[in-house]
Amino acid sequence: MVKADVPQLRIVDTPRGPLTYTLTRKRVKNLNLRVGAGGEIMVSLPLRCPVRQADDFVQEKSGWILDAAARRAERQTEPLPPVSREECARLLREALERVYPLVEPLGVAFPALKLRKLKSQWGNCHWAQGYITLNTALARCPEELRDYVALHELVHFLHHDHGPGFYARMDGLMPDWRRRRKALKGCGGALERESIGKV
Repeated sequence: MVKADVPQLRIVDTPRGPLTYTLTRKRVKNLNLRVGAGGEIMVSLPLRCPVRQADDFVQEKSGWILDAAARRAERQTEPLPPVSREECARLLREALERVYPLVEPLGVAFPALKLRKLKSQWGNCHWAQGYITLNTALARCPEELRDYVALHELVHFLHHDHGPGFYARMDGLMPDWRRRRKALKGCGGALERESIGKV
């Protein structure tokens, strides 16, 4: 059984494609679903309820979830807010810690994390040296996009290039990664004006 207050990343198949959401068991009476400002999906589940109930609920509400995320994305026209150096380090470390359990069973050691202001990438992997670098601008992006970039770089420890094996692995670990990558393209305001973020 999942412990109380320990978030768990889960994936469910829906008629409109796979959805990834964060499940947290809490001492609440009812199951609650929330779509964050960046499109991230969060579900709070009463301790007594089986996890399957949360999966079924997300599947049932998938149309509403995707429509809500699309509406929020259309409204995201304001520049993304700045964050402090400390907040940046915390947010990017948390992203790495959230997605690392997806690759840990595959033999990937937890990498060192370096933060840099990059001009043309959201992140990169130094697989031979055992560390990844994330763009500090990524801290200004929504949580689910930080998670996507962190996982992207972690998968490079398994597949060093962007060949078929890399994309097959991403499909298996985060089936909605293409949607996230597309959403990331709308976060160019997080980077310097002359830069275009890419992963």
